[in-house]
Order: sequence, then C-alpha cells, then structure tokens
Amino acid sequence: MNGPEITLEVAPELRLFVTHDRRHGRTAVTTDGSSTLGHVVESLGIPLTEAGQILVDGRPAPVSHVPGAGERVEVRAVRRPQQVPGAPLRFLLDVHLGTLARRLRLLGVDAAYESEDLGDPALAALSARQRRVLLSRDRGLLRRREIWAGAYVYSDRPDEQLRDVLGRFAPALAPWTRCTACNGELAQADKDSVSTRLEQGTRASYDVFAQCTACGRVYWRGAHHARLEAVVEEAVRMFGGTGGQAPPA
Repeated sequence: MNGPEITLEVAPELRLFVTHDRRHGRTAVTTDGSSTLGHVVESLGIPLTEAGQILVDGRPAPVSHVPGAGERVEVRAVRRPQQVPGAPLRFLLDVHLGTLARRLRLLGVDAAYESEDLGDPALAALSARQRRVLLSRDRGLLRRREIWAGAYVYSDRPDEQLRDVLGRFAPALAPWTRCTACNGELAQADKDSVSTRLEQGTRASYDVFAQCTACGRVYWRGAHHARLEAVVEEAVRMFGGTGGQAPPA
C-alpha cells in the first residue's frame, strides 16, 4: 500500500495476534487511504472481538473511522468484565471446545455446543440467530461479519479456558442445574421414576437423583463427583455463584 502512514500501538494482551516486529511499542503502518480503522486492525491479525476502545490521537474513535496520515492509533483490550447488551448472556462453542462447554454447563451456564463440525458459516449464522456469544480459538471464524458477538479463547488448556471465560463475561453461576450432555435444565427426580434407566448397582448404591428435562439423562453423585466438585468449588470461590442442588454424575 502507498497511502497515508499512521503509527499504531496495541495493548500487551493483544500482542500475540500481531507479528513480532509490532509487539514492542508504536510501529508505522501504511494504509490505503480508504480502509476503515476496523479493517486496518483486522488486517494486522487482531479480531475485532478482542479490540476494546480504539484511540486516535488520544481520543476514542469508531471502527468506521478512516485513518489519515500521521494519526496515532492505540488499540486497547476489551475491558473485563465485558458487557454484552441486547440478549441474555448465552454461549455457542465451536467443535474444538467440548471440554469447556461441559464445564460451563456444570456451572449452570447456558453453553450450546455441537460435537460435529457445522462449518464456519453455519456457526456464525447460529450465533446471530440465537444471539449467543461465539467462543473459538479460530481467528478467521471470529472475523465473520454475521456473528452476533464473539470472543477468542486464549488458552488450549481447559482449566485456563474456563477461568478466562468466567473472568471475561462474569456469567451467573448455578452449579449442578444444567445437563452436561445436552445443555438442558435439570430437575430433581425420585428414584422410582428413573429406576428403569439405572444399572442394578446404581439402584442399590444411590438414592438422590436428578434428570434432564430435555434429553432425560439421569444424574447422581457417582464416581466422578469429587473431581467435578473440585472444578465447581474453584469456580465459585473465584467468580461467585448462586448454588444448586442437582447432583452430578
């Protein structure tokens, strides 16, 4: 490009998205003179879902601003906790985030997830249709214009992913109230009503059950309870919660 030259600086949290030569203070960027600030930021590798306030010569500017020669641009990170106006806070996770989806559901957070790859266009359309925040580690997916809202998941470790999402969006937590398999809501169930779904050893060993109102799956405090309880306790300690009564599997 042979257009106006601007100087640009990105927040430390966003430097993983740009090339190494742009990770230390201000650098020069040559624009084409017609592209918007949003296009310039994305062309450098930063998804707009991760860009917070953008300053031009120290003043807030919209992504529609067309930068001129000599302007100083500063791209800040999204302020946490991030507010997502316009709909109840709900999530949609791509095919690579199954463990994160199950942990969010364990905490009572509405997290839609498909185990099969729907493809980027279908995921983006679903985000818009259901007004869900799309969570992904795919930068290209997050750049699709049709998504309603989105967020990059910075880690590939489920524990860190969970802390990242809870810290960024501060969803209300209600552990043990949502089905980890299908995202439906759980309800208390008496033993007789679910007995036909249980193995003989489970019927003999447990008396307290919950059942998904959507898919019918039955939950009880089984062998994995201690591990799941540890996940719940840490999340509630760090991010708060309203509590819940339904036992996990």
